[in-house]
Amino acid sequence: MKIQKRLSRKYKDKEYHKYIIVLPEKDIKGAGFKEGDELKTEIKKGRIQLKKKR
Repeated sequence: MKIQKRLSRKYKDKEYHKYIIVLPEKDIKGAGFKEGDELKTEIKKGRIQLKKKR
């Protein structure tokens, strides 16, 4: 798994990027996530945790 940086848009002289992480399907299913689920993040040093929004 790698973090990918993508150009989102350019406005005037500034570039805006977004980051994409591709997760294996088995991990998505194992977590109980489905396509279209809204997720929230919990950030700690060296860690990003994904949780379903309720």
